[in-house]
Amino acid sequence: MIEGVKETNFQFPNQTGFYSGKVRDIYFFKDKLAMVATDRISAFDVILPRPIPYKGQVLNQIAQKFLEATKDVVPNWITDSPDPNVSIGLKCQPYVVEMVIRGYLAGHAWREYREGKRTLCGVSLPEGLKENDKLPTPIITPTTKAKEGHDEDISREEILRQGIVAEAEYVQLEKYTRALFERGTEIAAKQGLILVDTKYEFGKFNNEIYLIDEIHTPDSSRYFYKEGYESRQASGEKQKQLSKEFVRQWLIENGFQGKEGQEIPTMTNEVVQSISDRYIELYEKVTGETFQKQTGTNVVERIEKNIKNYLAKHNL
Repeated sequence: MIEGVKETNFQFPNQTGFYSGKVRDIYFFKDKLAMVATDRISAFDVILPRPIPYKGQVLNQIAQKFLEATKDVVPNWITDSPDPNVSIGLKCQPYVVEMVIRGYLAGHAWREYREGKRTLCGVSLPEGLKENDKLPTPIITPTTKAKEGHDEDISREEILRQGIVAEAEYVQLEKYTRALFERGTEIAAKQGLILVDTKYEFGKFNNEIYLIDEIHTPDSSRYFYKEGYESRQASGEKQKQLSKEFVRQWLIENGFQGKEGQEIPTMTNEVVQSISDRYIELYEKVTGETFQKQTGTNVVERIEKNIKNYLAKHNL
């Protein structure tokens, strides 16, 4: 098993800044940025100790495919991809909220509902729902973007009251979010999948709103298999899903939910390999294409070389 990319720490000519997030390493230039999708994996807002081979390539290439497929809905930040793990694009000023949209009662929303909550981010939920039930209409449940620790649920009303986003812009973010979810739902259906929930991030460049970061990837989205969904719901079976939820479930079963005092369970080679295999499975199912593993012993060196060549070619 090849070793995944845990981190990068390059120094490029004309580089103006660097930021390392939960999964991505971002290199800033004058009005562009290079986003490296590493193989780090996070769950419960904690970075797990071992990288997952090919995960970064999976995320980067799924995001590129769906950004291309939605650019008529909203302009996006990507301009080029010089490496399977790298996207180059506009350096937008991000909004400090993430737009989460849910079509089904799953994951975090279900856990809140199970605890007796009937309002999520200011949105009322009906009584009598079961886990993974389809909601009467998709709901937007924003979160604040935390630089460290957990993202926090927040309501539309609170976002406007605090002036986090201007009302006219927030209304536009909601419109874009619903339109993107509708397009994502259509694309998923063609692959025999249900887009359950997802998140979108937006930013501004030259006073225009752009879709940024990734979309419809296993890190940002949850999918169910369409075939058998109704019968599984009727019989109370767990849904067959493609998402990062299986990682969260493995952690929960091993006593970890990101809470203080809890230790991350040991990730054996077998666990790492199984997670890698699931990411590749998801890529192939979501895109309908065969995943082409990028081989080679030193992925970090390849990434650095390809970014350097791109920067030199484009005089950045």
